[in-house]
Formats: sequence, structure tokens, C-alpha cells
Amino acid sequence: MDTLYFLVQQTMFFSIPLLVVALGGMFSERSGVVNIALDGTMIIGAFSSILFINIFQEALPGQPILLLAILIAAATGMIVSLAHAYASVNMKSDQVISGTAINMFAPAFAIYVVRMIRTTQQIPFVNQFRIDSVPILGDIPVLGGLFFKNTYITTYLGFLILVLAWIVLYKTRFGLRLRACGEHPQAADSVGVNVYRMRYAGVLISGALAGLGGLVFVIPTSTNFNATVSGYGFLALAVLIFGQWKPVRVLVAAFFFGLMKTIASAYSGIPFLANLGISSDLYKMIPYIATLIVLAFTSRKSQAPRAEGIPYDKGGR
Repeated sequence: MDTLYFLVQQTMFFSIPLLVVALGGMFSERSGVVNIALDGTMIIGAFSSILFINIFQEALPGQPILLLAILIAAATGMIVSLAHAYASVNMKSDQVISGTAINMFAPAFAIYVVRMIRTTQQIPFVNQFRIDSVPILGDIPVLGGLFFKNTYITTYLGFLILVLAWIVLYKTRFGLRLRACGEHPQAADSVGVNVYRMRYAGVLISGALAGLGGLVFVIPTSTNFNATVSGYGFLALAVLIFGQWKPVRVLVAAFFFGLMKTIASAYSGIPFLANLGISSDLYKMIPYIATLIVLAFTSRKSQAPRAEGIPYDKGGR
């Protein structure tokens, strides 16, 4: 039973950031803007929030500083995404190139700034955010050990974002307009919807969630930030495609890839896998092999928003 608890908890740690970032990508692409800058935005979000924790962790207790760091990660993610939104919406530039530029800029910026401040590129922090057991809920047989022990606030935040994303996308006027801009922007414009504004909103929400995802990735899995999120932004794109740009499917895809990542990173804690004698390098390849296989079989049937990646010219036809 301890092995099952370990496996589920580790899968949560790896799946929740994938879920949050993929949902962010969903908002951007549902509005019609391709956002491959998720990885770079994650790095900037993690960098700013972990640096904040590093500076103030002695002055503030554990959970309040984490909540403030969440706000900082989301805010910096939005700031970075503004550049992508301006290039994609106003300048009508190639959205892939714009996203690639951010992905190249982010780690270089993080390393440069940290070395200017600390002379090394690592930002250490004390992990005082783990919740040993949620009051009352942690005492529930089986479920308490699976979901309410050795956990983090960020885990429950991820599920909250999933619920809110579904409600916003399918149950609000904003969500209807956002989806319309990603499918038929000319039709949306003809009934008075400001396509530029909606696409900006989609990209900004995407940036906020990607920046938050950077923090959510680092907190449970490390005690320092080293200017990388291990390619999680690109893996989140695979989750988004596999999830067909739909929140519930994205959840399933995130947990599938999270399980693969857990096997790759924590196989030594699973007796059955540890005793197989397989090289650790092979385990590390599992998430990426799984990504290639899944995308090979699902990409043909993918139903991306029709106007995704196509700049909208209000004065054109």
C-alpha cells in the first residue's frame, strides 16, 4: 500500500504542472494564437517566484509566502505573454517564431540575472510548503493517504483551475466568444466581438497559467531553481494536442504523461521496477518515447481550432 501511495503522490507532483500549463495553452490556442512559448514562460514564472521565496522565506511563514509567490509567477507570466500577444495580434508575425524567441530568451535571462545577484545560476529555497496531512481529510482510509497526505496547496489549485477553465470555456459569454475567435474570427467580428481583444485575453490567461505552472513544477520536485523546467512546456503542448483542446481530456492526458514522468524519475522507489535491472537511461527516455508514440497515433485525428495560427486582419477579408 505504501508503494501505491508513493506512486499516486509522485504522479500528482508531475501531472498538476502539466495540467495547469496545458490549460493555459488551451486558452491561447482556442482564441486562435499558437503559443509554443509555454516553456519559456514557465521558466520566467519559476524564476521570479522562486527568487521571491529565496529573498523573503525567512521573514514570512510557509504557506502565505507560497500564495504570494503564486501571484508573482502568474503576473510575470502575463508580462512575458504580452510580448507574444503583441507580436502575434498587432504585428501579425509568425506565431511560432515569436514563441521560439521567448523560449530562447527566458533561460538566458534567468541565468544572467541570477549570476548578477548570486554569482551562481541556482536559486535555493527551503521547502517548507509540504502538508504532512490535511486536517480531517487526511484521516480518511485509503483516500486520505492517496490525496491528502504529503501534498501541496498547488495540487488542489491545479484541480480548481481545471474546474474554472471548464466553466469559463463552456458556460460563460467570454468562453463562447473566445472559442468563436479561434474558429471563425470573421463571423465573431461581424456580430461585434473584438477579435484582437479576445486574442489578447487568451494569450494573457495562457501566460498567467504557464508562469504559475513553472512554480507548481519546481516546488514539489526540487529545492532550487536552475533556469530550467526540464522541457515541461513542450510536454504540455503534447498534452494539449492529445487532450484535443478540451479541459477534461487534457486532465486525462496530463495524468498519463505525469505517470510516465513518475516512472522515469522515481522508478527506484517502486520495488517492482527497481528490481528489473533496467538501465536508468532507458527509464529517463520513457516520457519522450510515450510522447512520440501518442502523437503519432493521435495527431491525424486532432481537431485544432480552425483559425489557430492565422493572423486576423480586421480590414481584410
